[in-house]
Amino acid sequence: MSETTYWERTDTFEEKLRLLEAAWRKKDFRLARSLTHSLRSTAIQAQMEEASPGIPDLPVALIEPVEALPEPWRKWARGWTYCRSLHLDDTVGLDRPPEPVELLVAVPLEQASSLAREIRIARVEEGLLREIPCQVHGEVRRGTERLCRVLFLAGGRNHERQSFLLFHGNPDAELPAYPTDLETQGEGFALDIENDHYKASLSRQMGQLERMTIKREHGLELFAGGEGHGEPPGIDWAHDYAASGHFQKLRTTLWETCPDYEVVRGPVATLVRRWGFPHSPVHPVFSPSRLHVDVEYRFYAGLPWFHKSGTMTAVRDFEAPALRDDEWVFSGQSFTEILWMGPDGKLKTGPVDPALREQLWAVGFANSQSHDSFAALFLEHAADGMPELKHTGSPTLFYRWHGHVWSRYPLPVKQVSAGAVLRQKNAYVALDFTEEKGPRQLEELRHLLVNPLSLSVGDFPHHVVAKAPPSQLARPGEAGDSPIPKQALWEALRDCHDEQLYTAGVSVVDLGLVYDLRVRGGTVHLLMAMPHRGRPRLGYFTFGSGGNSQPVQQRLLKVPGVEKVLVEQTWEPGWNSNRLTGEGRRKLGMPD
Repeated sequence: MSETTYWERTDTFEEKLRLLEAAWRKKDFRLARSLTHSLRSTAIQAQMEEASPGIPDLPVALIEPVEALPEPWRKWARGWTYCRSLHLDDTVGLDRPPEPVELLVAVPLEQASSLAREIRIARVEEGLLREIPCQVHGEVRRGTERLCRVLFLAGGRNHERQSFLLFHGNPDAELPAYPTDLETQGEGFALDIENDHYKASLSRQMGQLERMTIKREHGLELFAGGEGHGEPPGIDWAHDYAASGHFQKLRTTLWETCPDYEVVRGPVATLVRRWGFPHSPVHPVFSPSRLHVDVEYRFYAGLPWFHKSGTMTAVRDFEAPALRDDEWVFSGQSFTEILWMGPDGKLKTGPVDPALREQLWAVGFANSQSHDSFAALFLEHAADGMPELKHTGSPTLFYRWHGHVWSRYPLPVKQVSAGAVLRQKNAYVALDFTEEKGPRQLEELRHLLVNPLSLSVGDFPHHVVAKAPPSQLARPGEAGDSPIPKQALWEALRDCHDEQLYTAGVSVVDLGLVYDLRVRGGTVHLLMAMPHRGRPRLGYFTFGSGGNSQPVQQRLLKVPGVEKVLVEQTWEPGWNSNRLTGEGRRKLGMPD
């Protein structure tokens, strides 16, 4: 059978499922295992192409031409073509330290080739525009639009309105390199994440938060000792549930590796999202698919706290005599005080009031002498498909085999119905905690985080008298001033094909393998990716081998003015089909 269309060159989910069922009936278990891996690949590709990113905060209807801006701002933004206005308002009457703001942005396909390279954000400050660091992630193509998430930090004074402009549409733009205190080292989910306040180390086995160093004075290291339950111990022990009759406990900490995960690394935040079904102590003898756990850490530049959010979703009816969605363990007896907060939003020390043990909205520990502290601020805790959750988690200064511990058991019932969802969003903070300032700091922080800056869009700040900024938005080479025209370089790269797609004739540009292009004098710098980890050698494209007749370096050196070509490889972010151009999709036969 000849193959001329996309769906003739691959297989559908339904076809693979039919093959899997046939292999299962024949007891061809090795084939069945191979097909489950192939089904996962189909699910990954379908997610990339079809998953809804949501409703944009900044839709395309709000786009304005940069030419419509006041002349001083227009000159400052030279090189960019389009912009939108947004505003952030404080609604609680408190001065606000920086907090993360995330927007879903939509752009017409024809107005940008790479949102990661092109998007910039500027704050309006007394008539001047000042660029602020931002981070673009989750870029996808849907129909006639590109969408992405834009993350940045914003603070402000009480009852203040702040105005911002978001720019896009500059083919000469380069990936911005914003200097921040956030450093992330490691591969995959096995990461060390560090800022000026702490260093967090994730388990090399399953990605759970294993250790944390508070970067003040003596550098207290938070850890959990012992041998756990046979798995590497960590300070974050959630998420798990006891099976019917307390026969066993199924835990995410028993994953031999993350069943699935996504990582986003950048100057503003590092995001680590993991999901799957908790494992049995004797996995895979018991491998129930009943409670799906999806959890994400978010670590930020410059902030003494981080987020953990997620869901626990019942895939089918089951009985859970116990379930935990938050548990933290600290060995070493580093703390002397219990911290907790009830529904009144006031932080208290000492044992939890028995009448409020199921109404806790913050818990933690502090040391009255060293002023070290670590606390959880519960921001969201709710469920669908069951009665109101119990907000438990009373801290204990000493619990055998653990040390300091709090553990939240939220279920109001034992019988969990299919479709029920437990949702949570927490912030974990390490502060210099004193009796005089500590309670107020934690109270205000939680109050601000449950009442974030309010977003509004659409109206340009016309009342502001625009002033000429002392600098400009564009770096050298981003405003049509490249010593070698970038358009000539991009056109040359279109001659470099992936010849492993023997008859497609598709270039590295149309495949979206070129993430960045910079020119410094006569030197051209490229940042490129490979399609997947099974092809890790970028040299195939850089200098050629295995039948590659037009290597990147060789082709670019033919462009007038090019004296040297440097090519760097990256896996962050990983390549996917959203990076294909329209021509790339056509040549691969993919549907629009």
